[in-house]
Amino acid sequence: MRIGEAAEAAGVPTQTIRFYERRGLLPQPRRDPNGYRDYDASILTRLAFIRSGQAAGFTLVEVASILDLRRDGAVPCAHVHSLLLTKLADTRARQRELAVLEAELEGLISRGDRLDPADCTDVQICHIIAPDDEFDGDTGPAREAHSVRRGAT
Repeated sequence: MRIGEAAEAAGVPTQTIRFYERRGLLPQPRRDPNGYRDYDASILTRLAFIRSGQAAGFTLVEVASILDLRRDGAVPCAHVHSLLLTKLADTRARQRELAVLEAELEGLISRGDRLDPADCTDVQICHIIAPDDEFDGDTGPAREAHSVRRGAT
C-alpha cells in the first residue's frame, strides 16, 4: 500500500509516517520502480503500537527503545513495565506540584477579589502578585492592601 493509504488506514497524516521513518520508528519501506513507498500491512500494527505508546505517556524515544528491544529479539515487557512505573511516579509527582500551584492560584485569585485596583502602585506593577519584601518599611495604603491580601488584620 502507498503512504496515503497507510496514513488513512492508521488515522495519521502522511507527514507523521515520514517523520517516524526518519526517527527509526518505522522500517524503511520498499520502493516501487517509480520511487513511491510500498508498505505492507505490518505498518498498520506498528503505527497503532506507536500511538498506544504515546497514549500511555511514552515519548518517541521511549517507544523507540521498546521497538529496538523487540527488533533485537528481546521481549520488551519488563522494560515497558519499568517505564510505566517511572511514568506513574512522575505523574504523581507532577500532580503534587500542580496541587501546590492550584492552591497558590486560588490564593492569588482570592487576594485579587479583596484588593482595590486603585490601591495598586506603579512600583508594585500589580499588587495581586507583588512580592512580600516590596512592602518593607511601607506603612501606607500599599502596605495595608498587602496585609489584606495576606490575611493579616
